[in-house]
Amino acid sequence: MLKKPLMVKTAVVAMVFAASFSAQAQAPDALQVRSWAAGCANCHGTNGQALPGMESLAGVSQEDIVRKMQDYKTGRRPATLMHQLSKGYSDEQIQAIAGYFAAQKK
Repeated sequence: MLKKPLMVKTAVVAMVFAASFSAQAQAPDALQVRSWAAGCANCHGTNGQALPGMESLAGVSQEDIVRKMQDYKTGRRPATLMHQLSKGYSDEQIQAIAGYFAAQKK
């Protein structure tokens, strides 16, 4: 049987460990999502409003953006850069970034 001080320490460590997982499971804040989306500006323009010749993301439905990103990520959709860039994002990040662009004005 564990001694009482060791049991308390074990319980505290378990609570801290559980709290860290719960914090990671929470949705990212708006500033974090905007920061992730800023990485798309070089090709897709500030806030997803691209210059002529590039695809704008502003106002595109979240579902369409997620589907395209997943297609790039899995290789179903050919690309010059997006297949590599998409692999750098988790599915949750892709959802959040897609939501950000969907909320932008065209």
